[in-house]
Amino acid sequence: MTSNSRIELVCPAGSLPALKTAVDHGADCVYLGFKDATNARNFTGLNFDANAMREGVRYAHDRRRKVLLALNTYPQASNWAAWTAAIDRAADLGIDAVILADPGLMAYAQKTHPQLRLHLSVQGSATSYEAVNFYAERFGIQRAVLPRVLSLAQVEQVIAHTGVEIEVFGFGGLCVMVEGRCALSAYATGESPNCNGACSPGKHVRWEQTPKGMETRLNGILIDRFDDGERAGYPTLCKGRFDVNGETYYAIEEPTSLNTLELLPDLARAGIRAIKIEGRQRSPAYVAQVTRVWREALDRVMRDADSFRVQPAWIAELDKVSEGRSHTLGAYYRPWK
Repeated sequence: MTSNSRIELVCPAGSLPALKTAVDHGADCVYLGFKDATNARNFTGLNFDANAMREGVRYAHDRRRKVLLALNTYPQASNWAAWTAAIDRAADLGIDAVILADPGLMAYAQKTHPQLRLHLSVQGSATSYEAVNFYAERFGIQRAVLPRVLSLAQVEQVIAHTGVEIEVFGFGGLCVMVEGRCALSAYATGESPNCNGACSPGKHVRWEQTPKGMETRLNGILIDRFDDGERAGYPTLCKGRFDVNGETYYAIEEPTSLNTLELLPDLARAGIRAIKIEGRQRSPAYVAQVTRVWREALDRVMRDADSFRVQPAWIAELDKVSEGRSHTLGAYYRPWK
């Protein structure tokens, strides 16, 4: 694949307005989920019922864009039927591809809806071409979303040894836990994000203004305390500020966003087929801002990767919506390797 090959821009849609915003600002594909535990972004007030999804699919298809359904949590023996029913609904609604992590669901989809395109979710944690090829040979997956723990050289290694389309994350929040193996939120709330669909579920979150500042808690655990005028982030354990030996700081993970704009020429030459924007829990305004910048950047790199330069205005726009108002290349850039 050359840098002139088409790279799809895959943008988040946590609601119907966000879906329409993504399409209108240049997304090639939007990804979304149902309002239930089959979806790894099962947050209160977000996501799609059948009617909203039908309208979203119509809106996108009328403009020749694709809709991908994230069905990327792991069912249990007691609720297996709810997950297979979700696959049936996806097929009935005309979804272009289903993003799955559970091998049992892949087998069900392959057998029951052989026309349905399957993508391997980042929750599947496939970090080698051997793993990607296994899912292709056994279940017929046509695209794999790589975890954000791989270096650029490792991404190139996977692409060089598989015929499966490779999608990578380009922008958005990071997760300190290995994709699909989050345990911190489950420890605090008793609900596994990997089975129930939400890290820091809303029903366990509390915000309280105190004489010391705005405090956020998850199931009673103090996650952070913000000074007046300080932007308060959503409380997740991995990005909380904790007192360790008398010093309060981000003990597990600094809040920052992945931003791979400067790696776009390298990723294009490597042969990625799609780049994903994280943030289904974010607003339509975020979707508009990020999609607009990445559409322009992708169009430029596909016209001429050699002359591609990151524009300062792009960085300024993206930093406004980045976690901690800062960005990183994450694991893609490891000069010590």
